[in-house]
Amino acid sequence: MDDQGTTRRTILGGAAAAAGLGLAPGAAAAQTGTAAPAQLRDPRTKYTSQPFPEQRQPWPALQGKMTPRPDSGETSYRGSGRLAGRKALVTGGDSGIGRAAAIAFAREGADVAINYYPTEEPDAREVKALIEQAGRKAVLLPADIRTEKACTKLVTDAVRQLGGLDLLVNNAAYQQSKADISEITDEQMVRTFETNIFAMFRICKAAIPSMPAGSVIINTGSVNSYDPGEELLDYASTKGAILIFTKGLAKQLAKKGIRVNMVAPGPIWTPLQVAGGQLPGTMGEFGQYTPLGRAGQPAELAPLYVALAEDGTSFSTGTAVGAHGGKGNP
Repeated sequence: MDDQGTTRRTILGGAAAAAGLGLAPGAAAAQTGTAAPAQLRDPRTKYTSQPFPEQRQPWPALQGKMTPRPDSGETSYRGSGRLAGRKALVTGGDSGIGRAAAIAFAREGADVAINYYPTEEPDAREVKALIEQAGRKAVLLPADIRTEKACTKLVTDAVRQLGGLDLLVNNAAYQQSKADISEITDEQMVRTFETNIFAMFRICKAAIPSMPAGSVIINTGSVNSYDPGEELLDYASTKGAILIFTKGLAKQLAKKGIRVNMVAPGPIWTPLQVAGGQLPGTMGEFGQYTPLGRAGQPAELAPLYVALAEDGTSFSTGTAVGAHGGKGNP
């Protein structure tokens, strides 16, 4: 049963009825009113609220080695053909939020290319298998995207291997917590900007000529785009830039019929946190301060990426959608 309480029997029954009436499955459901009642879940207890154990991994970290493993929808996300035939590129698609988006896109009918840092190959292989289990094409594109050359090649390879591109998720990020500006090295600052905003700019620039009207770009921002954490000065600065970049690019691309939106997550349990994203000794506090009393899981963001990607949200561009457990903006 999926999040809307729709069973497999209901889906198949609706499809059969649609075939008989010449309607799409969604139209058949609307005609017959056969959808089962939604199963309500208390958001406070849907996922663990227990403090996460202190743990560290070398950057960029592997999701498969985290305790507990994040939930990216591997067993829970159920698709319904909302992105059938689409061709998507997701950066940072091997783990965390990008992984959740890639899995959801595939289960909604899209072919998916994922980019990731080369040492994240074990996580990427898991995502490839999940995409293929959904019956869709999976393309693995390992690369360090901190140079213009790498970004251009990434887009070129994705377009060639997917046979086109109409959905781009800029999600890859670098995050290192430091208590004071004096602790942020010039190398860290440059790397954070190169990964989080320079790559986004370059990838969009390379991808737009291949994207037809109706295409969608979704950028991963943050609650830090609005309410910067004092220990994330360089990271939060890039996330503020992403918000403005999203709004400005949306105005430009409206003339081409391409939509651009941003998802702004709050505290989400991903490899970023165990690879230096939290100050030493504070892992147990992560997410505990939200009104819901817990951190979010990547699976809880996947429906937002799908909703922004599908044609039904065609009047939404230049917007930001939050997922922060009740604290922050938007």
